[in-house]
Amino acid sequence: MSDSERSISVGARPSPVELPLSSSAVVVVDMQNDFASAGGMFDRANIDIGCIQAIVPRMAEVLRLARAVGIPVVYLKMGFRPDLSDTGGPSSPTWLKHLPFQAGASAVAPDGRPSRVLIRDTWNTDIVNELTPEPGDVVVYKHRYSGFYGTELDDVLRERGVKTLIVAGATTSVCVESTVRDAVFRDYHCLVLEDCTAEPIAMDSPRSNHEASMLVLELLFASITSSTALTEALTPFARAGGLPPPRPS
Repeated sequence: MSDSERSISVGARPSPVELPLSSSAVVVVDMQNDFASAGGMFDRANIDIGCIQAIVPRMAEVLRLARAVGIPVVYLKMGFRPDLSDTGGPSSPTWLKHLPFQAGASAVAPDGRPSRVLIRDTWNTDIVNELTPEPGDVVVYKHRYSGFYGTELDDVLRERGVKTLIVAGATTSVCVESTVRDAVFRDYHCLVLEDCTAEPIAMDSPRSNHEASMLVLELLFASITSSTALTEALTPFARAGGLPPPRPS
């Protein structure tokens, strides 16, 4: 198979995308207990997490196929250090915006273990069980909305020759959009899975934050597709046992 054949055509907006499989990665944004599980930060703040929980099965299938064809999977997790040294301090806008959500507060995991809201290496910042990282996946902690700010994400991707990001996760208008914008500023191409992203804010408005973010991303920062379109394109490669090695130049 030639290098040009090592790509798939995926229906997308504003136009179909040729996805180069050997230089793509899936980036999973913040699918952790604080945002998607009962007892997590959003749930404690009485935010309806149903829309985030609803995308989990579709994301699980995307990740299964991505791994089957050899596309790397990178998880981003929002989490501060236990001593809060990476919050920016008590006057930092990042810290002030997280105070209403009780970031750093003590919590109890469902199994009774002590935990803390938005703190690294606790139940609160663990990826939800249905999407648990597998051996070979990469996990990157972040302490701002963007996955690129102050993290090793760019180095991780470039070491793997990644040029195109398949992006999914929550929430659409905050950490997903922030990460996509920063990716574009670093010359990555982005393909956002519309039905594998979610946003509770303004769900009851005539136009939700999710829809507004999809519009601006489609216009200026990314291509927009669905998990169905992507999985249909990936399935033949998965059935064939993954990608063949690149042809020697």
